[in-house]
Amino acid sequence: MRFVRQRLVFPLILLTIAASPAFADLSRQSAGATADQQHLVAPGQLAATVTDHVAHQDANRAAIREALARPAVRDVASSMHLDLARAAAVVETMTGADLEQAANAARTVNQQLVGGASTVVISTTTIIIALLVLIVLIVALK
Repeated sequence: MRFVRQRLVFPLILLTIAASPAFADLSRQSAGATADQQHLVAPGQLAATVTDHVAHQDANRAAIREALARPAVRDVASSMHLDLARAAAVVETMTGADLEQAANAARTVNQQLVGGASTVVISTTTIIIALLVLIVLIVALK
């Protein structure tokens, strides 16, 4: 029985190594196989998606910075004793849903105050306050 076991172990080890995916890749490379590797997503498409995502986040941050720079927002923030410098710093670290919500509120503020409108209606003031409270909550929770 010992003799049979000794004779079977070596071929089984060789078969196990030959059947492994790593060995198959090595043998294909050593044989000079030039088959194109298949990817689920093309590298160019992946790079474009990442670039689009970063550009979208940058646009969101720019909209928030624009809203925070408006005099009406500054007035409301000062009346609430909020530090706009800290809020502006937090904007740079925001991501995901928080960034999206703040950007949507900021875009609404920017659209309503376009053209230097001197009157601020209650809904705009409410949106400004909501934007500032959202940023303050994000700062407080992080």
